[in-house]
Amino acid sequence: MENNIQYQRAKKRVKEMKGFYIHVTVFVMVNLLLFGLNFSKGSEIAYWSFLTPLLWGIGLLAHALSVFLPNFIFGKDWEERKIRQFMQKNR
Repeated sequence: MENNIQYQRAKKRVKEMKGFYIHVTVFVMVNLLLFGLNFSKGSEIAYWSFLTPLLWGIGLLAHALSVFLPNFIFGKDWEERKIRQFMQKNR
């Protein structure tokens, strides 16, 4: 039973990490494309070419914190405590 729980947690963690790495890849590719399109038009630089990666980067940072520092905001085992709390409340 305990092995299955550990396996499920590890599987969830790997899935979260994979999602983050995909997010980083899409972030880099899209922003390279946007910068390339913006700079290929000439000397006029649009403000959105810097605003897009900045705002998206903030979202990417939040994603990184949720994946690699999951206890940063909610504390250790917050999710498990909440699940047990709701299970006991619904008995």
